[in-house]
Amino acid sequence: QFDPDNTGYISTEKFRSLLQRHGSELDPHKLEVLLALADSNSEGRICYQDFVNCLCCKQGLCRMSNKRSNSFRQAILQGNRRLCSKALLEETGLSLSQRLIRHVAYETLPREIDRKWYYDSYTCCPPPWFMITITIVAFFLYNGVVLDRFVLQVSHPLYLKNALLYHPQLRAQAWRYLTYIFMHAGIEHLGLNVVLQLLVGVPLEMVHGAARISFVYVAGVVAGSLAVSVADMRAPVVGSSGGVYALVSAHLANIVMNWSGMKCQFKLLRMAVALICMSFEFGRAVWLRFHPSAYPPCPHPSFMAHLGGVMVGITLGVVILRNYEQRLQDQTLWWIFLSIYVIFVLFAIFWNIFAYSLLDLKLPPPP
Repeated sequence: QFDPDNTGYISTEKFRSLLQRHGSELDPHKLEVLLALADSNSEGRICYQDFVNCLCCKQGLCRMSNKRSNSFRQAILQGNRRLCSKALLEETGLSLSQRLIRHVAYETLPREIDRKWYYDSYTCCPPPWFMITITIVAFFLYNGVVLDRFVLQVSHPLYLKNALLYHPQLRAQAWRYLTYIFMHAGIEHLGLNVVLQLLVGVPLEMVHGAARISFVYVAGVVAGSLAVSVADMRAPVVGSSGGVYALVSAHLANIVMNWSGMKCQFKLLRMAVALICMSFEFGRAVWLRFHPSAYPPCPHPSFMAHLGGVMVGITLGVVILRNYEQRLQDQTLWWIFLSIYVIFVLFAIFWNIFAYSLLDLKLPPPP
């Protein structure tokens, strides 16, 4: 009715006129929330999903389970918190924890209304357990406790002789496509991955939840090892760069795509620092791959896992991070990228089953 051209959007002016026309039918708290939605949209238009959310809330039919819908329902039906007309950044007298939550909101969300929903609803329950746990377990517990070494250098005698890293001769052991993240080829490899994972992954998990972030991370890890098995067939792989690069590249791509809406301080400097760290670590991985190996004929770890993680980040990751308020199942692009990812995984599986024997490739001996 209000979108005769079927664009999926209506202008904020038309939306505001509808609210004014039917404002007498709404509770003042509800009207304020809906006006905040119109005021916060800097693009001058309201998407179909936002319009449906508003109609559902107006009719008392909020049944969606995502974070913003719950906060929307609480703000409208209960009226516990009014959305101030001023920006969240202008609020004063906040505690240290409140300032931290506000900082995370401005670091990760491009729209003011999403920041307000997140700030209003976040309770730190559950905490960002996935990124913290995977950091402690994968990076420190195994290498530090079991092997009595926090980092295994590529020249260490136990480097290849363990059940964790991916090795082309042992590719039939499917767990290695995931457990290779438990090892790192040097303290600098470990250090950069830890820094990027905590600085980027923890805030993202605080906003988007453990389920979405763990999906992006694990998808990047799997894509990384499979990319090595297809494009660098003779090399082993270690480190969590596939998962880390998936998160970081998704976050950076989200900032670029929503540049005008991102209000985080020093966003250009932050992007530059992240890109420098990623480039340094990737350059080091490329150099190490072609450096003479300490265990010939087995080469040093491959760098293709980094590229696999980046591809996951700028496809699946971008769709997930830019849809704080919408269900992923409603996004056509989500299904397209998910289908591409599944096709790649299936192709890589069949490649690992048949290509090595068909190409008669000489692989390094098993450790």
